[in-house]
Amino acid sequence: MADSAWFVLAIVLVGLAFDFVNGFHDAANSIATVVSTRVLSPSAAVVWAATFNFIAVFVFGTAVAKTMGKGLVDLAIVDAT
Repeated sequence: MADSAWFVLAIVLVGLAFDFVNGFHDAANSIATVVSTRVLSPSAAVVWAATFNFIAVFVFGTAVAKTMGKGLVDLAIVDAT
């Protein structure tokens, strides 16, 4: 049991690290066009991106997470222990 708990913890940490690094790239890609074309200054682009990312949580909720989680694990064969 303890070995599987460490394995699950390691997988979760790797997933979080990947998501953190992926956020660097997504954040840069989301504002690169408007900054390089000088439509917005870099600071204004960051403020706009942060604002709309924050608003999106309330507008779209967890719909994407629910869709991605459908049918991935058959709960009938998973034990609670």
